[in-house]
Amino acid sequence: MTSLLTYTLKYLPSTSQWALRFSMRPLSCSSQLRAATAVQAKSKQTLAKPNIRNIVVVDGVRTPFLLSGTSGLLHRTSVPKDVVDYIIFGTVIQEVKTSNVAREAALGAGFSDRTPAHTVTMACISSNQAMTTAVSLIASGQCDVVVAGGVELMSDVPIRHSRKMRKMMLDLSKAKTLGQRLSLISKFRLNFLSPELPAVAEFSTNETMGHSADRLAAAFAISRLEQDEYALRSHSLAKKAQDEGLLSDVVPFKVPGKDTVTQDNGIRPSSLEQMAKLKPAFIKPYGTVTAANSSFLTDGASAVLILAEEKALAMGYKPKAYLRDFMYVSQDPKDQLLLGPTYATPKVLEKAGLTMNDIDAFEFHEAFSGQILANLKAMDSDWFAQNYMGRKAKVGSPPLEKFNIWGGSLSLGHPFGATGCRLVMAAANRLQKEGGQYGLVAACAAGGQGHAMIVEAYPK
Repeated sequence: MTSLLTYTLKYLPSTSQWALRFSMRPLSCSSQLRAATAVQAKSKQTLAKPNIRNIVVVDGVRTPFLLSGTSGLLHRTSVPKDVVDYIIFGTVIQEVKTSNVAREAALGAGFSDRTPAHTVTMACISSNQAMTTAVSLIASGQCDVVVAGGVELMSDVPIRHSRKMRKMMLDLSKAKTLGQRLSLISKFRLNFLSPELPAVAEFSTNETMGHSADRLAAAFAISRLEQDEYALRSHSLAKKAQDEGLLSDVVPFKVPGKDTVTQDNGIRPSSLEQMAKLKPAFIKPYGTVTAANSSFLTDGASAVLILAEEKALAMGYKPKAYLRDFMYVSQDPKDQLLLGPTYATPKVLEKAGLTMNDIDAFEFHEAFSGQILANLKAMDSDWFAQNYMGRKAKVGSPPLEKFNIWGGSLSLGHPFGATGCRLVMAAANRLQKEGGQYGLVAACAAGGQGHAMIVEAYPK
């Protein structure tokens, strides 16, 4: 990630009841495998607010997102390092030696030791938190230029000794005599050597996210076929975008001792027939979540350059987009773990004075096909809005012709700490290419949390 920094600087309550409510409205994606036609520019009012600084994203880059265990990260350089006021990065699986990975990466990239840097962690919305923290720093006048991003290396996650082994090692370090050491060693048992492997599971419920996704899909009566169809859509659209050179935020990376990596390597369009052969990954044998309709463990990093608009223009930059209103939400981590977008979307739209019809580009994090389809059904349900969200009416479901049309986390990959920046840059780049004005980024996260943000295209 050090080199990337340098590069940048240029299951639910009453499940059966839910199933009855939603089973009559299946959502199929089989007819949505084509990319959308260009969205025509609309005459809309800007979201600028009086006496509040406009905050822009000038550019963003990311490493190719790579299947865990295949390759590593990248770098690029541009802006004078002394111009950057602050550096913020998100990560999830932290390495003890570099617990403040943002600071270590900044120093390694040659930034001044006087440039503050801190690391945030908020599960899958860690880099979202990094970006909105940057927005807050700039809006308050404390900073003008902030680098925000995220990093995750799932190929080399920290694996701990068992608790018994850790206690023995600590006690041995405190033992003062040979007799004390021998007494401790005599208590050693072979099972002490069993390691504690990390798992994508909730601490509060001890349930893996995949298991929760399977329960959520069942609660919303989403079939295995629908999930596979959506996953195929994601991979097909990602492959098309990759082939057409639309994933312009990806920059090459020379893996030390290996070849240069130039593109995401998890994009693998298959067939529904092949996908149907896979066994359930979490709830066996009747679950519907499989490896094919889930996001995969991914290595990757991302970063964006965020500035006050006046600073960006003074430096000669042409911004890509404004970062506007954002919202964080939290729900029950057991039964609504993955419904963050459903809760965050109407709130951020209301805050910005917009409706779903105003949004030209939707970029939602795809943790699982079932998670995405459950959110789309929940957003399109008056019953859910009234009974679970305390709202009078539904917000509405995003039209698929505007939704993740360059692929998503199912196909591009999901480095936990880095996905948020990819979502924002995808929205910004799509708005520029398609002539749209507003983008909406949303994601769920472990702990039952979620995030949504409005991105506004910068005038051409």
